[in-house]
Amino acid sequence: MSSPATAPDAEATNSPLNAGKLSYMWRALAHRNFRLFFYGQTISLVGTWMTRIATGWLVYRLTGSAFLLGVVGFAGQFPSFVLAPFAGVFVDRWNRHRLLIFTQVLAMLQALTMAVLTLGGWITIWQVVVLSILQGIINAFDMPTRQSLIVELIDKKEDLSNAIAVNSSMVNAARLLGPSLGGVIIAAAGEGWCFMIDAISYIAVLGSLVMMKVPQKPRDHSKDKQILHDLREGWDYVARSRTIRSILLLLALVSLVGMPYTVLMPVMADKVLGGGPNTLGLMMAATGVGALIGALFLTARKTVLGLGKYIPLAAGLFGVALVLFAMSRSLWFSLPLLVVTGFGFINQLAVSNTLLQTIVDEDKRGRVMSFYVMAFMGTAPFGSLLAGTMAEWWGAPTTLIVGGIGCVLGGLWFFRLLPELREEIRPIYRQKGILPEIATGVQEATELRVPPES
Repeated sequence: MSSPATAPDAEATNSPLNAGKLSYMWRALAHRNFRLFFYGQTISLVGTWMTRIATGWLVYRLTGSAFLLGVVGFAGQFPSFVLAPFAGVFVDRWNRHRLLIFTQVLAMLQALTMAVLTLGGWITIWQVVVLSILQGIINAFDMPTRQSLIVELIDKKEDLSNAIAVNSSMVNAARLLGPSLGGVIIAAAGEGWCFMIDAISYIAVLGSLVMMKVPQKPRDHSKDKQILHDLREGWDYVARSRTIRSILLLLALVSLVGMPYTVLMPVMADKVLGGGPNTLGLMMAATGVGALIGALFLTARKTVLGLGKYIPLAAGLFGVALVLFAMSRSLWFSLPLLVVTGFGFINQLAVSNTLLQTIVDEDKRGRVMSFYVMAFMGTAPFGSLLAGTMAEWWGAPTTLIVGGIGCVLGGLWFFRLLPELREEIRPIYRQKGILPEIATGVQEATELRVPPES
């Protein structure tokens, strides 16, 4: 009889979707648990992206204010800045599979509340703010749990980078479909039905989570200390690693000055490009196309070696496209530029995620990924609030130009650090057997001739 730890691998081998029949790009789907995760999340995330576009349009319809768009963006993301580091401590202590089921149930109830209030005609801007705060609290625990759980759904750890890339493809396929459907539904029936479809879509992900057979890893409770001690331990671990620290700093900068462009999309669609909800849906879908292309590009890679250089290149590409988009006054010129912004942003995000998941120690994975969430989602609310305020005074296009320039400067800073980061990361790759010479046992003299890639 197979042990619980090996059973999932056996199931993956016997599955009709085994690795021999899968395209190399999709090899992570050979693992049963990850395959269930992929299908359930794909359905649910379409609903999530519908809710995002519906929330922005609802706020803009109720208020006509770019500033309040920024306030709602701030409310939905600020909890990640405050709570994510503490959430990471619990993710490292608790059963990640059960914790994700709990957060998904709460998210479903939040979406259902939005649907009932909107369809009933009772919704107000302050109710949207409060419910956005609630969703932000849920996300503060959900996102580090989700990121940390992926490694437990893959039986062959060499497929982890592919799983992360496939996961990004799933997110961005939903990002492509969700806003397009959302724009049509908003125009035909109103925002409330987007929220209702989102609530119903959670049934798929909850069903997939219940069907998983995740091995229960024993926790060493003797190491459980006070929360503040574990938090400090995680902070010190991140601070000592220049690679982890630099990746998170650049991600935080791009999220602060660049990512708020999504908050201003309703203003750009209406005031700048002269469109409505369908135009907004097209614009959001265009970013989804670019992000999906970027994610598919990463699924084709066979190794994490050489990924490091894509982080500054992607940040710079995102910034340049954002500046050009801000200058555009034509929808048909704006859409290709939004494809490029999506491509650039998702590449930086997914490559950063992959490198962090590859080099981090397992007992600190939850805490490191909570800082990843803090850098990605936690700084964005300040950017949303700043972008909304700047847009009120100087206009949305000027705000986007400033943000794009900031992303380009951040990419140049990271590019200068690459040689030092490669030197730091090489011993970790040796220890994990990622460098080919170490994995095959070639002598030290040979390993010194490996190209210095990170």
